[in-house]
Amino acid sequence: MDGGAPYNPRTVEEVFRDLKGRRAGMIKALTTDVEEFYQQCDPEKENLCLYGLPNEQWEVNLPAEEVPPELPEPALGINFARDGMQEKDWLSLVAVHSDAWLLAVAFYFGSRFGFDKTDRKRLFTLINELPTIFEIVTGAVKKQAKEKSSVSNHSSNKSKSNSKGRGSESVKYLKGQPNDEEEGLDEEEEEEDEHGDTLCGACGENYAADEFWICCDICEKWFHGKCVKITPARAEHIKQYKCPSCSNKRARP
Repeated sequence: MDGGAPYNPRTVEEVFRDLKGRRAGMIKALTTDVEEFYQQCDPEKENLCLYGLPNEQWEVNLPAEEVPPELPEPALGINFARDGMQEKDWLSLVAVHSDAWLLAVAFYFGSRFGFDKTDRKRLFTLINELPTIFEIVTGAVKKQAKEKSSVSNHSSNKSKSNSKGRGSESVKYLKGQPNDEEEGLDEEEEEEDEHGDTLCGACGENYAADEFWICCDICEKWFHGKCVKITPARAEHIKQYKCPSCSNKRARP
């Protein structure tokens, strides 16, 4: 196992792009694909690792056989702890080790290709601008955004949700294509101000007013519609939206 590296990034930008791809794959495993990830981490199997791949995919596999491996290896035996702790705690543990692995891989490339002090600092600064996988999985990013929001913003969110033509119990979502151009610009600016710190619970990317977003009524995390496969038309008919993670928690005993 080589961690899914089909190439060797040699510049700061290439290493950062490689890390973002691997990170996106691991976030998928721990959020939108959590049911499949959970099933693949069978405690009856041998020592398993979670690998993030540069193409934003993930895989659960055995560690590399060669010693030393081509790339640093992720945490070994994540499947053995699966049934011995609460699912959310287990996912948080895997997330922490995933964050550590991403840093290890990035700085392995940096060392291998001779990054100097300035390059290493720039690489870390780029990485540090992203929320950690742990923060996304545990909802810490959403909590931080809430702390920055004022009470007026929260009341504005509610009125905006109700103005979509649905009742107070309706699912919360944001459309990126308003009907009236001038009102749309004002609303778009308001949404940018209110949700600028909001990150997608699936991919971890920032809010953008030109994209469709939907909020989980259980965990209150926001998601790109495309990340959870929900279209604006479908959202119109959802009375209570549950994200994949919350749906799986409810379904599993």
